Amino acid sequence: MSNQLTENGLTLPQDPFLPQEPPQGPVFLDTAACLCALRGTKDLNSNNPSWQCVGNQTESVYQVTSGKWFGGIGKGSKDKLPIWGDTIGINVTDKGMAYDAPEDSFSEPYTADFTPWDLACTGINRTSFSTSYYHSVAALQRNDTPIDAAPCWRAGAIPMQIQDYTSWTRDGCNEGFLCANNTVNSLPQFCAPITECQISRLAGFTCAFQGQNIGMGPFEPVVCQQGYYCPMFSGGRPGGLDKFVCPQGTYCQPGASTPTPCSVGSHCPEGSTYELFLIPVLILIIVDVLLIVVLAWYLLRKRFLRSREQHSTGLKAKGRNPFLRANSGYKEIPEENDPDQEMLPMQATYIPTQDGWVGFEAALAYPTPRSSTMDVTESGFSPQLKVFVESMRRVTDGARFGLSFAYSNLSFQPNGSAKPILQNVTGSIDRGSLTAVMGGSGAGKSTFVNVLMGKITNTGGSVMINNIPGKIKRYKKLIGYVPQDDVVLPELTVYENILHSARIRLPRAWSGVDIQAHVNSVIDCLELSHVRDSLVGSVGKPVISGGQRKRVSIGMELAAAPMAIFLDEPTSGLDATAASSIMRTLKAIARLGISVIVIIHQPRMEIFDMLDDLILLANGQIIYEGPENSVQDFFENVGFSFPAHSNYGDVVTDIITGNGRAYKRTGDISKESLIANWAQSLQNASIKDKHASLKSSRSTIAKNNSKHRELLRKRGAPHWKQFWLCLKRAMLQQWRTRSSFVFEMALATIAGLLLGLAQNSKKGVLFTGIYNPPYDVLSLATDMRSVPELALLMAIAIGLVSAAPGVRVFSEEMLLYRREAEAGHSRIAYFLAKNMCVFPRIVFACMHFTTLILLLAVPIIPWGTAFLANLVYFYCIYGLASCVSMVVRREDAPLFATMIALIVGILSGAAPPLANVADWNLEWLWRASPGTWLAELYFGQLIEPFRYLYNVDLTAQAVGFHLDWHWRNMGVLLLIGTIYRILAYIGLLAGNRLRLR
Repeated sequence: MSNQLTENGLTLPQDPFLPQEPPQGPVFLDTAACLCALRGTKDLNSNNPSWQCVGNQTESVYQVTSGKWFGGIGKGSKDKLPIWGDTIGINVTDKGMAYDAPEDSFSEPYTADFTPWDLACTGINRTSFSTSYYHSVAALQRNDTPIDAAPCWRAGAIPMQIQDYTSWTRDGCNEGFLCANNTVNSLPQFCAPITECQISRLAGFTCAFQGQNIGMGPFEPVVCQQGYYCPMFSGGRPGGLDKFVCPQGTYCQPGASTPTPCSVGSHCPEGSTYELFLIPVLILIIVDVLLIVVLAWYLLRKRFLRSREQHSTGLKAKGRNPFLRANSGYKEIPEENDPDQEMLPMQATYIPTQDGWVGFEAALAYPTPRSSTMDVTESGFSPQLKVFVESMRRVTDGARFGLSFAYSNLSFQPNGSAKPILQNVTGSIDRGSLTAVMGGSGAGKSTFVNVLMGKITNTGGSVMINNIPGKIKRYKKLIGYVPQDDVVLPELTVYENILHSARIRLPRAWSGVDIQAHVNSVIDCLELSHVRDSLVGSVGKPVISGGQRKRVSIGMELAAAPMAIFLDEPTSGLDATAASSIMRTLKAIARLGISVIVIIHQPRMEIFDMLDDLILLANGQIIYEGPENSVQDFFENVGFSFPAHSNYGDVVTDIITGNGRAYKRTGDISKESLIANWAQSLQNASIKDKHASLKSSRSTIAKNNSKHRELLRKRGAPHWKQFWLCLKRAMLQQWRTRSSFVFEMALATIAGLLLGLAQNSKKGVLFTGIYNPPYDVLSLATDMRSVPELALLMAIAIGLVSAAPGVRVFSEEMLLYRREAEAGHSRIAYFLAKNMCVFPRIVFACMHFTTLILLLAVPIIPWGTAFLANLVYFYCIYGLASCVSMVVRREDAPLFATMIALIVGILSGAAPPLANVADWNLEWLWRASPGTWLAELYFGQLIEPFRYLYNVDLTAQAVGFHLDWHWRNMGVLLLIGTIYRILAYIGLLAGNRLRLR
């Protein structure tokens, strides 16, 4: 038996509010929408069953005896009972009786005695149902349209039943819905919406009237309104019948069946639809205020100390207009007591007297220690120079602390090159000598020095160190190299640059006091004491002079107590006075026994005369090798003449570059002829004979190798200590470049602010899907794109915030890294320290970004989960930027990194959806991007909690993401960031070979 009506050939759901016949006495609708009529067969004033309640109203209640019968007539007597009203009903609560027609009696009911619709009858008057029924009766009696009984609000609309009896009794109202008027006798229906509500639904909004969600008919379920929750069970009643305001301390999204507790410290007033994370905001404010206070205190203290220093040194002149002094920036020039050197008679060179020598130059009075040892106690050195020499003796375990080099038939031909760059180079460099390597462009000067230092592999020939054959790379901890450019850290002071080099490269057994004493002696001997606490600065923004920067660069090598120093163009970029001063210092260092080899181009006369030995190259071969004071005689024997009062350095340069016609009127002046002349010269034959005589016994070689192995083993700090020292230095750099830190935090704040404001209007409702069956027909316009698009925007924003700062981690220091790595610094210690030092920066940037975007966009995701997800994505972008910095030039790296970070963010699976990408068989490409894993993480966190309300599996299938890969996504992001760093480390080891030109 069905409780549906058939009208004009259409089967319609039962409408309990529509009377099927005029009432013949008191009637009402109970809580199950059963029609209860006062009938009875005996005394109505007794408690005998008198009310008949039937669920199937297609049958006349006055013509059947089925249904449930209840006793009692309520207030009053039969004759005085109204046909309707709140006063009628049953005042005896029982389970109802079944009427046995043949016996004309009532019996205890059994379930089988009732139809499914009658079984639900309760006999309890539901006023709202009865009122609608009464209004419909009155309207029919007036021949009016029974508006209260209309099944749909849209005129002419026909309801469609969306849940049958079986489904209703088994499942009841779907979780997250309000089924206020639905019972087994008024099953859920769907009605075509009115135009206004259709527009709302197409826009993704539930139709509402006076601030309350409404259905398109009295029996159409509505999704539970946001700010309220509709429990599955309430006071023993079936779910979906009641709606409660969300209590304080919780929040309720649309379709909430239970209120969601807010996190500790979050702001959730009564009726909240989202939670505001206040503790992260408070922590962020406290941290920012503390940083501002510390920075302000530091700046004020720095200004106070500077003012006190100026006052104590008398720089603050008395009696002068302070306004002019503050704005002019000029200082008073003191009177000079020394005689003006420009007024002295012209000489070839100017060298001060011994009384005027300071620092290393005090050693200039001593001869070149080619084969002798230096007796420190008998020298007239200053205390600082004595400390330096004593340190050198401790490091080398003896008085002889120089290296001599003997090389034979050195050659080098790069792969793919038609001719060698270096060939047939034979000669020697004595310990304690200042040797200059000269030649024109392409002569092979740098290649010769690199081969001699062991920087180039696949070379030919042999090299002996202190007359002992061996691999030169073994001695890299004993050899210093000063590049042409002043490769120092501009963020550190003179003292800090030199001290770091000493701590890394001096013997590990040395105490901190010994290291500092050695560093102080180096600074004093290099005449840098007055600027020891000054920042070095960059070339573009210098703090100290160019000559002082060059001395700092030399000091970083002397701090390691080397036995030989190679310098590439040490006078390049310096004025004549500074260049002469540097060369005098180098000559003095050579006098102490340290071998000094310089690549120099066209030196002035004063500098040329300071040189002990020359190695002249052309086309990768020797033109001359020997003492500087013999080079003139050598070339004059070939036919060249040196003009009087000329700069012999310029003359030699012209000759060896093939431009010596002015000095030789006739004959061959080509470089080839000069090379051939040297090959046939007596000097070359003497050098070869000397090499032939340098033979060491196996025992001598073994003893020497053992000594050097022990010496090298003690050199340098252990890896863990190098990591700690590099980390301290990197953190100090971070502090000194705090302006860039402030800018990055400001950019992260602005990005989070703008992105949060863009999503604020949605009030945290970022997903609307298809309702779970059988209520899917009630679905609104779906919104499956907001979550992926939010992740897309976050990925792009994080990329824009962190790509450029990530590049600066390494790109600004590549030259310094190569210098330190070639000197024996631990590469892995440096790399790990540089990565570790930016972690606080990453955490602060992520905190600013995440806190603001969650405060304004209010997505329904735990703050800790969002912070951790964003943090690992920051980690990925910093790693990606490190990779870029290894292969792109420093000038172009920030732009390249930002572009690549933008591309990685776009490949997040939002547009085009990952499902479409899978159809193109390109999902692997999107999966290689960390943006896809970030988007999938947010997708699962923001959509999976609505599984009870929406068909989220259908959404995941349409978009292409997984819903339950939360920790997998986190792990993959962490793995990708780590892989980026491994690739960056490989690029760091490969050096220039991977760099794009």
